[in-house]
Amino acid sequence: MKVSSYVNGQWHISNDAGVEIYHAVSGDPVAQISSQGIDFAAVATYGRNVGGTALRQMTLHERANMLKHLGKYLLERKQEFYTLSACTGATQLDSWVDIEGGIQTLFSYSGMVRREFSNETYAIEGPSEALSAGGSFVGRHILVPKEGVAVHINAFNFPCWGMLEKIAPSLAAGVPVIVKPASVSCYLTQLMVKAIVESGLLPEGAIQLICGGVGDLLDQLNEQDVVTFTGSAVTGQKLKSHANIMANSIPFTMEADSLNYSILGQQATPDTPEFDLFVKSLVTEMTVKAGQKCTAIRRAIVPANLMDAVSTAVIGRLQKMTMGDPAQEGVRMGPLVGRDQVADTWDQLNRLKQHTQVIYGGSQDFALHSGNREGGAFFPATLLVCDNPLTATLPHEVEAFGPVSVLMPYNNIDEAIAITKLGRGSLVGSLVSDDPIEAQQIVLGTAAYHGRLLVLNQACAKESTGHGSPLPMLVHGGPGRAGGGEELGGIRAVKHYMQRTALQGSPTMLTAVTKEFHPGSEQITTQVHPFKKHFEDLQIGETLITHRRTVTEADIVNFGCLSGDHFYAHFDEIAAKDSLFGERVAHGYFVISAAAGMFVEPSPGPVLANYGLENLRFVEPVCIGDTIQVRLSCKQKTYKDQRPDDKKPTGVVEWDVEVRNQHDTPVALYSILTLVERRLP
Repeated sequence: MKVSSYVNGQWHISNDAGVEIYHAVSGDPVAQISSQGIDFAAVATYGRNVGGTALRQMTLHERANMLKHLGKYLLERKQEFYTLSACTGATQLDSWVDIEGGIQTLFSYSGMVRREFSNETYAIEGPSEALSAGGSFVGRHILVPKEGVAVHINAFNFPCWGMLEKIAPSLAAGVPVIVKPASVSCYLTQLMVKAIVESGLLPEGAIQLICGGVGDLLDQLNEQDVVTFTGSAVTGQKLKSHANIMANSIPFTMEADSLNYSILGQQATPDTPEFDLFVKSLVTEMTVKAGQKCTAIRRAIVPANLMDAVSTAVIGRLQKMTMGDPAQEGVRMGPLVGRDQVADTWDQLNRLKQHTQVIYGGSQDFALHSGNREGGAFFPATLLVCDNPLTATLPHEVEAFGPVSVLMPYNNIDEAIAITKLGRGSLVGSLVSDDPIEAQQIVLGTAAYHGRLLVLNQACAKESTGHGSPLPMLVHGGPGRAGGGEELGGIRAVKHYMQRTALQGSPTMLTAVTKEFHPGSEQITTQVHPFKKHFEDLQIGETLITHRRTVTEADIVNFGCLSGDHFYAHFDEIAAKDSLFGERVAHGYFVISAAAGMFVEPSPGPVLANYGLENLRFVEPVCIGDTIQVRLSCKQKTYKDQRPDDKKPTGVVEWDVEVRNQHDTPVALYSILTLVERRLP
């Protein structure tokens, strides 16, 4: 089977024989790949002009819904992916992480984008910044999609997840993608891209696929493009230093394989749950995907007095990890992805042996339950020990990218921290401990060298996703050897594909540009109360100035009795005089309750519900005899999709609320969110 690329809106099959790819279990030929004949300049141009133009015309919520529908479609076809995934040597669990874990990323980003961004083609970031004393000159940051393409160069170990976790934030941001999977497992990526194309859910040009070499693609990129890379640090550094990438300051995010650590706490003795959790976690990270994970535990750091107990327990578990054809019942670890990877892992293991001792595995004479020993890509689970981790260098420099881990002893917390830093930057570290003081010392001592830290104990073990599982809402990346980049991390990943621009101007002008009300902007007033208007009829900046209300002692007493809040500053005349207020003051919550009574239109209308209150600040005290007045302004409108069980189409309106006293001084500032009926579906 020849694996085709998808470029310029059509499938491309090269005429040459290309590179042969083999089945990881049987060693039989699976596919041939080649990118010969592809015009990479045309690919980049097509992505920018066709895919980019279409995506930028969609709002952020439309792009998010596109991801959601795509996720549902791919789940319907998941069995196709599972079937082909077996050729990579993946077990059912391995494939689940890659396939359904990747699809879940689409749902995660769909939800995050709809929650955190308004329904516009661009995004607004942070609050308005006053740039002048008089308030006529303000600043704000906006985010717009980059007008280029995102080139995603992925590793072989997760042909589905590796693609989906990158394209989800790219497409959400409005940037088309060019996916370049690793050759040895690209046939699985190609099958999923084929399904994506057949779904018809993405605009033409939003996704392109290159199976084979990238040719001169990197030479065709410009300042609006973005490159992400997952793989070895050596390859990543080579690509990052590409002349065109450097000349055009093209953003380059690298996530490289690293020597991740896991520390067993000093009090986690064999009779504790944490000891068992550590052993189980280490064996899991050694054997899931046959250890071919950039987040796998390569350095297991253990109290010196527990080394024998840990090694015995780990070996006991490894002996039960049957290796063979994942399709056969009872097999718990499959092969590596290919014979080249096997040869490389043996080479790295032999280097590690110079500074370590093998205590389990490490021999080519290993037990195999099923599968082709000669043609397949099997590698035995191997456990090493480094007795002098503070002086040995190779265990902190060499990674055998397979089921290989090194046990390292430490005598105190300072030593453990020092050992972790010798890896010069990792994607993830973990501590298995039930001691909060120990946890704080190790977290603060190692955080600067690691992109993610897991503190595992019996309290969270049942629901923990484990040491090696990146999550869409948390950063995946790390400093130094790990590449210095960040992927995922919630909405941060979407912003990576957008240009952050600082706007400056008058409040009225910035309100018009951003479609969000800025304090000090010209106010729009009408004869109709804003709460009587449907979503479509409200204008950004539409303002209601309420009547005034003088706060009395009876207000304070009645509110205190109703709420049960009898704080001294409200009721004790003598104590209040000695307080920072100098006299009795009204409850802050009375002030905002009174404000609601002043601006709410009580009769039935398009406002259906109050969603909540945000960014509340009590700026000045309100004393007995003070008079307050409220300014309510339509700050932002967000269209809301109508669900099948919604009785009415709606949108969310954010209102800017400012309560002022008789001196025209703000006393309370906040926003409220209301659900407002739309006229049209």
